[in-house]
Amino acid sequence: MNKLNKTNLTLIESRFKSVQRNIDKKLNSFNKKSSQRSADIWTRKQGGGGKSISINGDVIEKAAVNFSSISGNKLPASSLAIKSKLKASSKFHAIGVSVISHPLNPYCPTSHMNIRIFLEVGKNSTINNWWIGGGFDLTPFVVCEKDSLLWHKEAKSTLDEFNKTYYNKFAKNCDQYFALPHRKENRGIGGIFFDQLKHKDIATSLFLLEKTAESYVNTYEKIILANENRKFSKDDKDFQLYRRGRYVEFNLLYDRGTKFGIESNGRTESILASLPPFVTWPSSVPSRIKTKDKKLIKFINKSWSERI
Repeated sequence: MNKLNKTNLTLIESRFKSVQRNIDKKLNSFNKKSSQRSADIWTRKQGGGGKSISINGDVIEKAAVNFSSISGNKLPASSLAIKSKLKASSKFHAIGVSVISHPLNPYCPTSHMNIRIFLEVGKNSTINNWWIGGGFDLTPFVVCEKDSLLWHKEAKSTLDEFNKTYYNKFAKNCDQYFALPHRKENRGIGGIFFDQLKHKDIATSLFLLEKTAESYVNTYEKIILANENRKFSKDDKDFQLYRRGRYVEFNLLYDRGTKFGIESNGRTESILASLPPFVTWPSSVPSRIKTKDKKLIKFINKSWSERI
């Protein structure tokens, strides 16, 4: 694929839309007693648009499954922050799917997944440069070694099909990226994260992205089904709301995807759909919360990739 003509663009978009449909269907199926789903198709004045899906229910309290395909004549500053040969004047096209799931039960972890392809387009629609990025990570609120090991083992199994060095590299990338320096802690138990990757050619790279998304949703389903009916206390819920604050802090302070979306004049509602529905920042943290927090931080700060 050397040109980003209409046919090739439609082909790439269709593969990402298929990923969105599959994950939307799976997450929606988790809700048993009640579920509300809404879809919003939007366009961007500077070029492109997308489809944002929101899910709210008795198991998945809030989820967003978003597809976007945007283009422009000037690269956002955030895309130049990472090492690349791109120029600020380059025309670009970025296509991606992002997923965030915030379950109601504190024993069910929050999860995030993103896949994307970035193309620098020159004269006559020639693709001058391209890369893929993506990954997934898990943010638990209780210590559960079984779920954490499963998450990483499935990630490694998926990536080993493409390159046996990928898992260790991408798992370390994930720990480094999803960190809260001001808290001196990780956001969760990690997973995989990669950016500016060229796996052979565009077609093969797209297949890697599809398998990444498939691994994410299948593994997450196992974890949800194992924990969705566990009884929880008020203390458990209070702690979940407290720890959700870390999620908000990372997404607003450090996340490159959030910055890229804002700087490229994306749809604000879709960009901030990753934030949890309810969260607390108590000015004085109760001792019962501090005790749980200390135990969880020790757990999530482990190097999980070294245990696989």
